[in-house]
Amino acid sequence: PPGPRRSVTRRKSHQKLTDELARQAIQAYYASITFADAQIGRVLRALRDLELADNTIVLFTSDHGYHMGEHGHWQKTTLFENSARVPLVLAGPGVTAVGKSSTAPAEMVDFYRTLAQLCDLQPAQYVGGVSLRSVLTDPAARPRASALTQYANGYTVRTERYRYSEWGDGERDGTELYDHHTDPGEMINLANDPAHAEQRVELSRLLAERIAAAQQQLAGLRRAP
Repeated sequence: PPGPRRSVTRRKSHQKLTDELARQAIQAYYASITFADAQIGRVLRALRDLELADNTIVLFTSDHGYHMGEHGHWQKTTLFENSARVPLVLAGPGVTAVGKSSTAPAEMVDFYRTLAQLCDLQPAQYVGGVSLRSVLTDPAARPRASALTQYANGYTVRTERYRYSEWGDGERDGTELYDHHTDPGEMINLANDPAHAEQRVELSRLLAERIAAAQQQLAGLRRAP
């Protein structure tokens, strides 16, 4: 649809890279990951050497995902899984599911409440998000059922199985529906597939609820004009 098509084609210099340039870009990206990993190791080693590891909570994440040629796109700023998903690793006191992973949906707004609960602190009522602490002891726990992401005039909601996106007011710039059980690369848009009509209605309702909740004025806070 027009909305996602604009998001993957807005950087003209990133389209149709030569094979050599694409390989260089991938090599540089992997090099940056290797470098970051080494620096994280230095921090963790310092915590251990200073005997602070047992009472320090470590949260590792990033601000966005990254395309490396998927959908013909490079870098970020899309509502595809490649851009919307970020790493999230938590370790320290209160994390008993050591070395385990979970498919539970999470949002960055959940970090504050999670850290507060791990530190036995009571966050202010106006703070958004939910605590993910239950997942840190039981990877099967599900403190939230979906994750919301926005880019430009598009919103997407990710459940454990589906990603559903709407672009523009009244979906004027298109709708997307991807089934991650059968299409983890998000290559087949099922939004107009009659067999998924019921799923689309349900996810559209969920997305509207999530957007409304995110835009709700929270008591104790004043939105900037």
